[in-house]
Amino acid sequence: MKADALKQQANLSLTSLNFDNAFVRELPADPDRSNRVRQVYGACYSRVQPTPVAAPQLVAYAAEVAELLDLQPASCTGEEFAQAFVGNHLLPGMDPYACCYGGHQFGNWAGQLGDGRAINLGEIINQRGQRWALQLKGAGLTPYSRRGDGLAVLRSSVREFLCSEAMYHLGVPTTRALSVLLTGEQVTRDMFYDGHPKQEPGAVVCRVAPSFTRFGSFQIFSSRNEIEPLRQLLDYTIRTDFPHLGEPSVAVYLQWFEELCRSTAAMIVHWMRVGFVHGVMNTDNMSILGLTIDYGPYGWIDDYNPDWTPNTTDAAGGRYRFGNQAHIALWNLAQLANAIYPLIEQAEPLEAALQIYGDSYKQGWQAMMAQKLGLKSFAADTDLPLISELEKVLQLVETDMTIFYRKLADLAPTKDQDDASLLAPLREAYYQPEVLTGHNQEQIAAWLRSYLQRVAKDGSDSDERRQRMQAVNPKYVMRNYLAQMAIDKAEAGDHSLVNELLQVMRKPYAEQPEYEEFAGKRPEWARHRAGCSMLSCSS
Repeated sequence: MKADALKQQANLSLTSLNFDNAFVRELPADPDRSNRVRQVYGACYSRVQPTPVAAPQLVAYAAEVAELLDLQPASCTGEEFAQAFVGNHLLPGMDPYACCYGGHQFGNWAGQLGDGRAINLGEIINQRGQRWALQLKGAGLTPYSRRGDGLAVLRSSVREFLCSEAMYHLGVPTTRALSVLLTGEQVTRDMFYDGHPKQEPGAVVCRVAPSFTRFGSFQIFSSRNEIEPLRQLLDYTIRTDFPHLGEPSVAVYLQWFEELCRSTAAMIVHWMRVGFVHGVMNTDNMSILGLTIDYGPYGWIDDYNPDWTPNTTDAAGGRYRFGNQAHIALWNLAQLANAIYPLIEQAEPLEAALQIYGDSYKQGWQAMMAQKLGLKSFAADTDLPLISELEKVLQLVETDMTIFYRKLADLAPTKDQDDASLLAPLREAYYQPEVLTGHNQEQIAAWLRSYLQRVAKDGSDSDERRQRMQAVNPKYVMRNYLAQMAIDKAEAGDHSLVNELLQVMRKPYAEQPEYEEFAGKRPEWARHRAGCSMLSCSS
């Protein structure tokens, strides 16, 4: 009887999702209902059905995201959930579609791109009046699949699922992930595009966001001089996602762009704070809500290196390297400004908005760095040279960025400390502590003494400073090697580490002594292993 009641509760929760598919209701549709790869003109989307799969099996789901959708935990573990969120069965109100958009890829205009392996199931309104779009990644072919198969594999799906949720709990603006499911089928992938394809387990991840509209969604219309659909999309975006700005007009278009410049700057500041590298900051991978979107060849700075990129495709040029992300975001915003210019026909206010991005990023970065160092506020005269020297010091010896800042909070001034004693609390952050000698040791110790002098001038006691630092410097981040360990187990049929890492990343700033093993440096075996160091765009 109890089992029947739980089943009934689960069914009621799933079937009572309140779908309100304003995107397809209010925006121009592709009149061609065939699911063949083609150029789509004058339309924001094409209706398409997910491709049925053989044997859906739940790998993991995020309880917090289920709650956003008003789903009970019992709803997320049953057969109906698996069938619905792998794409086999449409729930009442679902109206699947794939979006049309273009974009600049690695700085070059790529023309039409679109949702090549993503299918939107629709948008729901939850009991709090929030709008959430549900999107399946890996659910089959769409008119935008180009030369692809529209499918995804377990490794990329686990990476996206875990990182989406890890980023949210780190306080980074991001899309969310509800679930990852196996399809029961094999998918062929050439992981590094080097002529060595292999069969991998297929999977589908359900992504969740208020909107999946990208910079490229506007670029495609502007590039084709399709001004009316461009206007329709921007008006819809403002009315739906930015209603506080008022009714669309040229003035409101400019306010919208200014707000987007600020939110994008804030997002990049957070990336730099936690050591996240997106890896593929094409304009089609930039959200108009200032959210981190499209987790492909991302990575986390293990050893601090501003020139590092996790993307093999970008290895030679380093366009999307860690230290270049703020500049690329500005470049991408400039492309969006070009795209909406036909609706505004004024260059000066768009240029002024781009300056707002620069100012917002500078101020946000300075405040963030002061927080990472445990300072009450940023003082340019002392702190700019202090931080500039820190960036040099972090590269003298291979230094784990996450652990360094976390351990820096434990540093306490003691009279007459020699260099080795001063560095002792930080030794865990170094990949080769045996080279902490001579000039390296002297230069790092000199910086630490300068830092402690600045802390003393700040007037905070050690406990207060430590609390401030531990609130912004995470102990746990979704390092690539951790994700790869979870993938290895999952591919062998054991999903326990996926769920365990999901649990750990819910509290990235807490000590969690039971999970201490997940806070360590990247192990040596992972230094050059595929999936643990660099990845391709197919990852």
